[in-house]
Amino acid sequence: MILSITDTVSVIAVFKEVTVPSRLSTIVEGESLFNDGVALVLFTLTLNVYQTGSITVLGGLQELSVVVLGGTLVGLGLGYLSVGLFRHLDDALSNILLTVAVALGVFQISHFAGVSGAVAVVVAGLVTGNVGLSRDTPASTKVTLFSFWEYAGFGVNTFIFLLIGIEVDLITLWQTLPAVLLTFLIYQVGRALSVYPLLALLRLSDRPIPLRWQHVLFLGNIKGSLSMALALTIPATLPGRDEMIALVFGVVLVSLVGQGLSLPWLVKRLGLSGLSEAHQRLEALQLQLIASKAARDELDGLLKTGILPKAVYEEMRSAYQARIATSERTLRDLYNQRSQHASEGNSDQTRLDSIRRRLLVAEKGAVSDALRKRILSEALVQAYLKDLDEKLLLLEDD
Repeated sequence: MILSITDTVSVIAVFKEVTVPSRLSTIVEGESLFNDGVALVLFTLTLNVYQTGSITVLGGLQELSVVVLGGTLVGLGLGYLSVGLFRHLDDALSNILLTVAVALGVFQISHFAGVSGAVAVVVAGLVTGNVGLSRDTPASTKVTLFSFWEYAGFGVNTFIFLLIGIEVDLITLWQTLPAVLLTFLIYQVGRALSVYPLLALLRLSDRPIPLRWQHVLFLGNIKGSLSMALALTIPATLPGRDEMIALVFGVVLVSLVGQGLSLPWLVKRLGLSGLSEAHQRLEALQLQLIASKAARDELDGLLKTGILPKAVYEEMRSAYQARIATSERTLRDLYNQRSQHASEGNSDQTRLDSIRRRLLVAEKGAVSDALRKRILSEALVQAYLKDLDEKLLLLEDD
């Protein structure tokens, strides 16, 4: 269980160095969330078995269900309760303090209620990120908030590695080296047996995962700080605790060095990170357009709050507006050319399909929201949603 957890931070860090399709990155993140939550819950149940002495299979499944479902409900409830607070805050520091308070509060309440704090915090984070931080939240606030949690995660990872370095004895680590290599080989075989057959069965019910992506998912099973954090929580009374901690540390070290260094090479070798000259030009235009529109929206906010004089605002806004108009005109011409020559470039068509898919998903979300608010009738909405689903199935994801 300790070594079943994937270190998403390390994998995503690799994906930042070598660009991969967004769907592949989403699959890796989603798998990690599921693995982490299940592994933490099972590890906690195993410790309870060690402390209590025994547990039945039915009792274990029942306790697992209660812990997971209870954590989900606590995370949903407290996450949605905090949504109103997020929408009334207008500065980055208050948002940071509120996210910290939500995370700590959800974990403590879950611990008091006897459910999974890890699952509750993850669910609360999903609610906060997707609902609490609305589109009206200033871009500067979002950047500050994301940067804070990125540095916080980096600090926690560093602290865990430091603790492991203090705990592990070098002689014990050397003595467990054969076991480390054997464990590394065993979980790699298990990873292969879980990735390739299961994804082959997925073809029967969903869009197939390309074989090249499956190779990345296999090698991307990097172990990291969370596995070591669980190893540190092993009770001191458990026989062989020091050897177990050394074993986990050694496997994590081999995984980070071996898989972490070879994963970028594999991604490039498989041709997943290659960007054509036209694609690079397209992304450069998109970057300029996104940045200019964000700056223009920020200027509008500064004018409304009275921070920026109108004369200065108009001068700066006109410059950004000119950049936006130029970028939009160039992008329009580029997309028109790609639509006319779609058969010549499959990657270009895939890019357009991805954008169309995002638009259809936005339509689906808006219509579903209108149905929940009883603005539209269910019969009309269901027919429209069915048509949207059919269009979505016809499009390829990138």
